[in-house]
Amino acid sequence: MRIVIADDAVILREGLAQLLAARGHEVVAGVGDAAALREAVAEHRPDVAVIDVRMPPTHTDEGLRAAIDLRRDHPRVGILLFSQYVETRFAADLLAGSPAGVGYLLKERVADLDDFVDALRRVAVGGTALDPEVVAQLLGSRHQGVGALTPREREVLALMAEGRANAAIAKTLVVSDRAVEKHIANIFTKLGLAPSGDDHRRVLAVLRYLRS
Repeated sequence: MRIVIADDAVILREGLAQLLAARGHEVVAGVGDAAALREAVAEHRPDVAVIDVRMPPTHTDEGLRAAIDLRRDHPRVGILLFSQYVETRFAADLLAGSPAGVGYLLKERVADLDDFVDALRRVAVGGTALDPEVVAQLLGSRHQGVGALTPREREVLALMAEGRANAAIAKTLVVSDRAVEKHIANIFTKLGLAPSGDDHRRVLAVLRYLRS
């Protein structure tokens, strides 16, 4: 993969670049602010950009707003937000248009580099990678019905948002396929979403709901 990394923490940025390079990927640019990110993507047209949400000058949501711009201007570039924070104000706008090629992971919850690279690769080829906590906070900020979900239903919802099929969800949670089907039916009922047999449409339904 050809990758751009945008993070104002130099040690994290350079360290991540070295780790990715050691696994055979090419980091074509490492930048520390949103303006430089836009320029780097326009110049290099990477497969995916890893973007911190909070960058100079205000350290609030510059990275996230830049990600929205990049989705509009360079729709073939995958976007992986990699941050300490869940910024709900603009994240739903980024995800709701089309979830293909978008990810949002929390730094403190990524314990395995191979898992991170797998998520990065998934986003680069048009998949989705969302941390369960991101899904919970985004949905929780938009709809009271999420509070009615059980912990297990939240886990299933997070895996659905990653584009997992029922069999993959069952394997991950070590439950039966029938149990997964029941959880999904409950989730759609509680959130007011019509169920669908198409995995990609299920992701679209969940993320489109964020705008409602």
